[in-house]
Amino acid sequence: MKKLLTIAAASLMMASCGLYNKYDRPDVNTTGLFRDTVSDVDTLVTNTDERFGDLPWREVFTDPQLQALIEKALENNTDLANAALNVKMMEDMLKVAKLAFLPGVAIAPQGTISRVQMDGASTSKTYQLPISASWNVDLFGNILSQKRSAQVQLLATKDYQVAVKTNIICGVANLYYTLMMLDEQLAILNDMEGLVKDTWDMMKLQMQLGRARSTSVQSAEASYYSVKAQAIDLKRQIREMENSMSLLLNEAGHRIDRGSFYDQHLPEKFSTGVGIQLLSNRADVHAAEMALAQCFYDVETARSRFYPNITVSGNAAFTNNLGAVVNPGKWLLSAVGSLTQPIFQHGQIVAGLKVAKAKQEQAFNTWQNAILKAGNEVSNALLAYNSSAERSVLDQKQVDLYAQNVEDTRLLYKSKGSSYLEVIQAQTNLLNARISKVTDDFSKMQAVVNLYQALGGGSK
Repeated sequence: MKKLLTIAAASLMMASCGLYNKYDRPDVNTTGLFRDTVSDVDTLVTNTDERFGDLPWREVFTDPQLQALIEKALENNTDLANAALNVKMMEDMLKVAKLAFLPGVAIAPQGTISRVQMDGASTSKTYQLPISASWNVDLFGNILSQKRSAQVQLLATKDYQVAVKTNIICGVANLYYTLMMLDEQLAILNDMEGLVKDTWDMMKLQMQLGRARSTSVQSAEASYYSVKAQAIDLKRQIREMENSMSLLLNEAGHRIDRGSFYDQHLPEKFSTGVGIQLLSNRADVHAAEMALAQCFYDVETARSRFYPNITVSGNAAFTNNLGAVVNPGKWLLSAVGSLTQPIFQHGQIVAGLKVAKAKQEQAFNTWQNAILKAGNEVSNALLAYNSSAERSVLDQKQVDLYAQNVEDTRLLYKSKGSSYLEVIQAQTNLLNARISKVTDDFSKMQAVVNLYQALGGGSK
C-alpha cells in the first residue's frame, strides 16, 4: 500500500500542472460590436450606469393588460415548463457527479441450508453478511473534471430557461402591439369607408343632376369595395394574431383584450452598454460560453484517462462459514488497493483527447459567433427604431397634406374645377399615408421590443 501511494503521489506531482485547471474565459473579439445608427464608419459607444437591457420587464411594458398576458404566458407556457424540468434534471445529474467522490457501498446477505441424506446426518446452516466498499481515488482529476462539467452544463440549462422566458415575454409583447396596430388600421379603413361612401353618393347625385358621367360613379363604387375588402383582410389577420397569442398562453383561440395603439408608452432613450457586457446579459451568449467551459472540462477528463486509475476497496463479512461451521459467526476483514495504468487501448484514449480538443475549438467558434450575432441584433434594432421614428415624422406631414388635399379636391369637384379621378386619387393617397403612419409607429414599438430582447432583457 505504501508503494502504491508513493507511485500515486509522484504521478500526481507530474500531472498537477494541467489536470486541476479551472476554466478561464479566453479573449474574444468584441471590436465594433455595435454599429453607430448614423455614421457608416463609427461604432456605437454608449455606457451608462443603467442599461435598457437590465430593466425589469414590468418597467418596459407598462400596459396593465399586456402585463397580465405576459404573466399568464409565463405561468402556462409549455416550453417554459419543460425548460424548468430540464433544470431539475440537470440538478439531479450534478448531485450524482458530486456523489462520485464518495465510496460505493454494497451489502449482499446470504444464507445456506444443506443436509446429506444418510443416517445420522445433521442439517448444516451457514450464513454470511458481507459489506463491501470501493473508493476511486481521484488523484488525477477525472471525477473532479466531470463534476465541473456537470456544473457548467447546469448553468447552460438555466441560461436556456432564461432565454425561453425572454422569448415568451417579447413574443407576447410583439403580438400585443401587432394586434393594436391592426385595430388602428381597421379603424382607419372604417373611417375611410365612410369618406369613400360619401364620395360615391356625391358622384351619384352629380350624375343625376347631369354634372357627372357614369364612369365617375363606377370608379367611386369600385374604390368603396376596395376599402371594404381591405377591412375584411385586416379582420382575418386580427383573428390569426389572436390565435397565435392564445397559443403562447397555452389556451384555445379566443379574443384578446387589449388597449389602444396610441396610448402605449415605451422607453425612448436607450443605453446599450459596452460590447463585452452582452456576455452576462444575453442568456444564449452565456449558454454558448458554458458549452465552451464544458468542452474545456471534457478535455481535462480526456487527459486524466492517460494516468493510472487507483481504487481502494475493502470487504467485511460476519460469517460462520470459515472452513467449518462456527457458531457464533466471526468477522472476516480484507482490504486491497489496485492501480491500473493504461498502456495500449487501441488508440481510443489518444483519439478521445483529439476529439475533445476539436469540440472545444468548435465551441469557441460558436461562442464568438453568438457574440457577433448579438451585436448584430442590437445594431439592427437601434437602426430600425431610429429609421421608423424619422419615417413617422414624415408620414404625419403626408397625412396632413393629403387630408387637406382630399377636402380641396372634393370642393373643386363640386365646382367642376377637378375631375373625379383626382378626388379618388387624393382619398387613396390619404388612406395609404395613414396606414403607413401606423405601420411605422408599430415598427418603432417592435424595435423597442427587439432591442430589449437583443440586450438580454426579461430575466428580472
